[in-house]
Amino acid sequence: MGRTLLPFRPALEQEISSWKGYKHGLEPKEQKMFDILVQYARHHADAGSLAARPLLSEVVLLSIAIEQQKCIAALEARLHNLEKTHLMKKGGHFP
Repeated sequence: MGRTLLPFRPALEQEISSWKGYKHGLEPKEQKMFDILVQYARHHADAGSLAARPLLSEVVLLSIAIEQQKCIAALEARLHNLEKTHLMKKGGHFP
């Protein structure tokens, strides 16, 4: 008989729980960052349940990458706007 798989959310929580020792080894500031990354994975749990990926860690890591990419895009947009404002104040042109 084949192995019965846990539904995605309980499996995700089990995966997260398996990282407790690692988290404990981090410094307090890093533990907070770890908690944020875990929240990213939980935020994308619905998509993860549709992924049909045999390795749960792949879904977790992709969820983290998506959220980090959203942060990068937001920072790039802010930087672009700041550069544009700065050049306009100097009387320059912005592409």
